[in-house]
Amino acid sequence: MAGERQARVADRIRVVLAERLEKGLRDPRLGFVTITDVKVTGDLQHASVFYTVMGDDALRADTAAALKSATGLLRTEVGKNLNTRLTPSLEFFLDAIPENAGHIADLLREARERDAAVAGLASTATYAGDADPYVKPREIVEAEAAEEVDEADEADEELDRA
Repeated sequence: MAGERQARVADRIRVVLAERLEKGLRDPRLGFVTITDVKVTGDLQHASVFYTVMGDDALRADTAAALKSATGLLRTEVGKNLNTRLTPSLEFFLDAIPENAGHIADLLREARERDAAVAGLASTATYAGDADPYVKPREIVEAEAAEEVDEADEADEELDRA
């Protein structure tokens, strides 16, 4: 039951913060921010807000500083729109989803390239021995019978020559 309430409060905090950031803050350091997730503790007194920023590392650092300085304003906004006895404290964390997604995409591309290389090698590969290395019992009997027939034919040919 508490987990369900935590999820609702976290979702509401995410919506309120996203709306407030969409309206804009008066901080020129703030970049294009997307709130990706909010985690709330069980007692609903602390919220960890995860965000991403489009841009380079300098813009990310500036945005982190802008969010840190605007934490009080954002917490006030959350308190006004959240119907709880206590307003949770906010802590902002840069979410590494885009970097992780890029790394995973690179790994998948490398795996596809290796699979293609292995498929190319497999298409020209041949067996090291016979195609079917296992001798079947019937083939042994047939081979022995064929050898006996061959030996008998050779003996007949020698007799014919003599």
